[in-house]
Amino acid sequence: MKYLLLTYLDEEAWDRLGATEQQRLMREGTQFAHGLKASGKFLRCSPLHPVATATSVRVREGRSLVTDGPFAETREQLGGYSLVDVAHRDEAVEIAARLIGSGPATIEVRPVLELAGLPNTRDSMSLQR
Repeated sequence: MKYLLLTYLDEEAWDRLGATEQQRLMREGTQFAHGLKASGKFLRCSPLHPVATATSVRVREGRSLVTDGPFAETREQLGGYSLVDVAHRDEAVEIAARLIGSGPATIEVRPVLELAGLPNTRDSMSLQR
């Protein structure tokens, strides 16, 4: 079953870590992702640019409303995602705990609802070329 691991972090706390600690955590996460790939459980992951670069889109009464920034003001912002394919939820939770390591993050583990008729990753990638 596929699980999306949504990484939320306090960007100010991340900034306070400093470049050396940030690079160490990123290296550890990258090495862990390579291990997951070798085990066949890794599908995709990516960090996101800071929340200041976000754009929110809403449709109200048939009109698109576009605003800079995230939809809600919260202390933690969506900072990245990982998509894994594992046997059960407990395994996804274990992976999430290892992804956090000692960093200032929270990971939301959500099962992916796979709907018939949607393009799969291979189809989506071929359309992007």
